[in-house]
Amino acid sequence: MTTKPHAVFEDDDLETMSVIEAGRHAGLGKNAAYAAAKRGEIPVMRFGRKMRVSKARFRKKMLEEG
Repeated sequence: MTTKPHAVFEDDDLETMSVIEAGRHAGLGKNAAYAAAKRGEIPVMRFGRKMRVSKARFRKKMLEEG
């Protein structure tokens, strides 16, 4: 019997998304999304080299600017 090291969640259950996913929601390509994250236009959380975008913060920022 094999065990999984941690639970597997559906993407909709995650509270974060990648910079690329956030960019797609904003109509941006990969490079433009990372550039927007670097400028602070996409709010990111950094975990070492990894960047994640809070779905709640992203929605709030889009509503404020939209």
